[in-house]
Amino acid sequence: MALLTTSFDRESTADDVLSGVVLHGRTALVTGGSSGVGLATARALARAGALVVIAARGLERAREAAAGVTAETGNEAVTAVPLDLSDPSSVRGLVRAWEGPLHMLVDNAGIMALPQLDLTADGWERQFATNHLGHFALATGLHDALASVGGRITAVSSTGHLASPVVFDDINFHERPYDPFLAYGQSKTAVVLFAAEVATRWAADGITANSLMPGGIKSPLQKHAFGEDMSDEARAVYDSYPWRSADQGAATSVLVAASPLLDGVSGRYFQNSNEAPVIDPVLFTREAEPVGVAPHALDRESAARLWDLSARATGA
Repeated sequence: MALLTTSFDRESTADDVLSGVVLHGRTALVTGGSSGVGLATARALARAGALVVIAARGLERAREAAAGVTAETGNEAVTAVPLDLSDPSSVRGLVRAWEGPLHMLVDNAGIMALPQLDLTADGWERQFATNHLGHFALATGLHDALASVGGRITAVSSTGHLASPVVFDDINFHERPYDPFLAYGQSKTAVVLFAAEVATRWAADGITANSLMPGGIKSPLQKHAFGEDMSDEARAVYDSYPWRSADQGAATSVLVAASPLLDGVSGRYFQNSNEAPVIDPVLFTREAEPVGVAPHALDRESAARLWDLSARATGA
């Protein structure tokens, strides 16, 4: 199957991608929408006319972000809700309170490179629980709202997925030494696998799902990987990384979430506003921001196995 290409690239912004796209009457839920790429995504969707719900752990901060988006775009249909993806009761609360259809679910929130092993109350490594399991529970809980309008799921992953497959025999690092980036990597692989499996399981419901790498932007996401006390090696990586603006980072997110160019497209991985090729992770470890998706993130057996594990873990 040929890769899907567009006229956009890594320099394009979210507003470039949505130029001429009208989203009046459509509803979007953006997790982690109070800062960074999530906020830029919410702003672009609102500017195109969508009703946007910003979900974040800090409700007051989410409300401030929603008010800011309204002030910038003139769209008054921007609201905020609380959501802690690592807390199953918080996810269930949002699902119970949801009313009406959902055209766009943007699974954007995430945490990265926690310096020490941190398990949730349910015993899951917190990056896996937040980046994957929380979003899995949210999507399955909102399945009917998505299916009612043939909704899209936008699963925000990272080039970090190249670092590790999902290690099913030891997801929670009981048997192997904890590594912040391997933990982050397997959580982001899980995000890609989830979107691939939605494309299979929910196709008959009219729901599509695609995953993506938004590109690196300087945001609170890197606070553990690149803190104030970062090593000289980390500083060199930080200084040489090809950072982009939040609006450029959100370009691929809104392409997947709302562009008519992706109508009916499902189960693919996008980067720099184009579908990315499958690459060998080992060959690209020295690149600052390699373009491509690892075979382990699209493996059909792994996707099905992860779905079953996630359903048991969340009670979906």
